[in-house]
Amino acid sequence: MRKKGLIIIETAISASLLASDLINLEREIERCEDAGVDLIHFDVMDGRFVEQITYGSPVLKLIRKITRLPLDVHLMVEDPTKQIELFADAGADIITVHAESSCDVPRCLERIHERGVKAALAIKPKTFPEVALDHISLCDMILVMTVEPGYGGQSFIPTMMSKVKMIREYADKNGYTSLDIQVDGGINTETAPIARIAGANILVAGTGLFKSKDMRAVTAALKG
Repeated sequence: MRKKGLIIIETAISASLLASDLINLEREIERCEDAGVDLIHFDVMDGRFVEQITYGSPVLKLIRKITRLPLDVHLMVEDPTKQIELFADAGADIITVHAESSCDVPRCLERIHERGVKAALAIKPKTFPEVALDHISLCDMILVMTVEPGYGGQSFIPTMMSKVKMIREYADKNGYTSLDIQVDGGINTETAPIARIAGANILVAGTGLFKSKDMRAVTAALKG
């Protein structure tokens, strides 16, 4: 991940379990470890903030027992306030809440930090980047969604790179040089370089990673 003072951004890959073979989850996580993946991305959907429903903290707790990789929890839920404690207790290393959720965003980010977990804020494609910048002092990471949240396998929205560039420039100019910027949606070997050039340093990859025959090669290509 990006470290303070570095000009060159170190790219990390967060593997989205939503695209994995969930029946064989332990095997899939082992594949990630062998391939050099840096984080496990855990999408939580409640059927309200987005239409889909996925999995909750009990599943994350089981995953925590079988891997040492950082667990990157993305809360796509209407009210993440009640979920923070559950996922922190289950072993999350990063918890991301959405700016568009109904929670008190600053208080949520503070509560995440109080649990000793890194705090992140996500913005959807139609949300202006200034919304995230208003809370940058409380963020270890900002997630720019490069698709509409809720479904895997969507196409990358290239215009989102202007948001990434703006956030990176603002962060560097105002002393937040250790801020991680994550992108999620449609990331593959063609779109990853575009995201890296714009200033993203944590790339969430799902379908392109788990459906590949050679996950190690794809991981290396995504990192550039």
